[in-house]
Amino acid sequence: MTDLPHDQSFEFAALLCSRLCHDLLSPVGALNNGLELMADETDPEMRQRCLDLLGDSARTSANKLKFFRLAFGSAGGYGDSVPSSEARTAIEGMLAANGRVKLGWIVAEDSLPKLPAKILLNLALIAGDALVRGGQLDIGAEQRAGIFEIVVRAEGPKVILDPELRAALTGSLADDGLSARTAAAWMVRTLVTRAGGEIMLSQPGDPALLFGASLPVKVPVSDSALTPN
Repeated sequence: MTDLPHDQSFEFAALLCSRLCHDLLSPVGALNNGLELMADETDPEMRQRCLDLLGDSARTSANKLKFFRLAFGSAGGYGDSVPSSEARTAIEGMLAANGRVKLGWIVAEDSLPKLPAKILLNLALIAGDALVRGGQLDIGAEQRAGIFEIVVRAEGPKVILDPELRAALTGSLADDGLSARTAAAWMVRTLVTRAGGEIMLSQPGDPALLFGASLPVKVPVSDSALTPN
């Protein structure tokens, strides 16, 4: 896939915003519905159910916002690295709404440089979405020999990776194929390749979905890396 023209950099930002708004629409809408129900409800039991609904929706919204901040934002306040525990908590929060995905965390590092952390979070998001009927999501990361390696593995009764997402990750997405759905995958590919790294995927039809990424350890993290040439 060739880089997008410079005058389309705002298009990528708009598509990414569309993805975030889409993911937040359901929990925020549930908050609104809960408030409307409470306004008209006088039965104590029903009001408690409304409060439970509001609590669940608020937690889901907060979990998604925390994840998006680390996965798509600059993660300000963390310095040059993100604590591994924060990345794990963010992923667990995203998976909590599903309730059918079990997380396996195999990350020995106490902290992750911001770029590897961003790659790890986005690959986890894509792999988690592929577990349409739930399953096991294993995430590993380690630094060795000047390379930071990331592995994400998804296995379950039904694992589906959208062909356009695969194309975005492998660099074969058509120039007009960038959309709100493929924006995160395109971003992963762009960040990895521009950092001098590599990204690997398992083949279609394999029993498990496997992502791998390798990045040079000392890579400057800059939002300009996402600006298409």
